Amino acid sequence: MCLAVPVKIINKIDDQNVRVESRGVRFEASTMLIKDVNIGEYVLVHAGFIIQKISKKDAEELIELTK
Repeated sequence: MCLAVPVKIINKIDDQNVRVESRGVRFEASTMLIKDVNIGEYVLVHAGFIIQKISKKDAEELIELTK
């Protein structure tokens, strides 16, 4: 089973990487698999790659479920 982590995009590093945050932990994620992501949006990250955009509500629910 694979797990994707819900995170918020906090800043852009370069054309293919952004910095994201979840529960106070910040790390880099690649935008190679999905285009048109913006600062402040919520996304799912798996193995360091953003795989899907999600709503803030969905992100908050997923974070709550994984506590």
